[in-house]
Amino acid sequence: MELKWLEDFCCLAEHLSFSRAASLRGVSQPAFSRRIRQLEEWMGVTLINRAIVPSELTHEGKRFLPIAEQTVREWHRHRAALRPDPAIERHRLTFSALHTLTVTFFPDWLQSIQKVLPDFSSHLSPDKGGIEDNIASLVDGDCDFLLTYAHASVPFLLDQVRFPYLVLGTEEVAPVSRPHPDGPMLDRAVEDGHAMPFISYGDFSFFGVALNKLFANRPPLRKQVVHENTISIGHKAMAMAGWGVSWLPSSLVRAELADGTLVPATRDPAWSLTIEIRLYRHAQRARPIVDEFWKAAGARSALVTR
Repeated sequence: MELKWLEDFCCLAEHLSFSRAASLRGVSQPAFSRRIRQLEEWMGVTLINRAIVPSELTHEGKRFLPIAEQTVREWHRHRAALRPDPAIERHRLTFSALHTLTVTFFPDWLQSIQKVLPDFSSHLSPDKGGIEDNIASLVDGDCDFLLTYAHASVPFLLDQVRFPYLVLGTEEVAPVSRPHPDGPMLDRAVEDGHAMPFISYGDFSFFGVALNKLFANRPPLRKQVVHENTISIGHKAMAMAGWGVSWLPSSLVRAELADGTLVPATRDPAWSLTIEIRLYRHAQRARPIVDEFWKAAGARSALVTR
């Protein structure tokens, strides 16, 4: 059982539309439907009559709705009661961020903000791996800000009025590998048609989705998955150990490319992605320190992207 399942159910009960409720919850309709189905499987009953439009609650769903609403209220009340002293919380900012950005981008960027806004402390939530789970941390109010990569091929189902964002910079993600005596590994795989040893991000992480879209629009490439990991730093270690080709952010492998430990796996720049670094916030969950930080981050963003 997950609290978000109950929140999903309450939202669906209010609007009686899977598409509308999914949009409000900040997830795709298939993912939203899957979560409602998971709740029904856990409960052992059907809560939604899907045979009619608009959907309606079943008899069991109507009986369960007040219980779900009360449970959600109680959990949020208990969470509020257990939070730190308001005097501390007043200056505390919580970030949900992709793991790679916490290593390559976050420390120096945060320090640049602290120079103009010194009176805050930061708390970092771990990367949850999947795109929708990371977005859910913002939608559900578990963080003040979401720091993430973004690309046109990976749509974020977020209302830009409720969830505005700043572009903090851009970065190139390119295929790399250990040096090979026969030349770039990706180019050889395309030319010869043999399977390229591939370090995969899986299908549901940001990079996994972006790369699947890239592969669909490039010449045929046979890939043999030798390792799967949603975290780029794990990819880097496997690539350095000689396991195969991985697509990695330039900031993460700058030193290794300079000293030759890793090399580009292709001479063709079309196999690379230029991605944005974005900072999202929940516009309806404002606190003075959040508003002040957003203003300072916006000013910093304007200087960087000018």
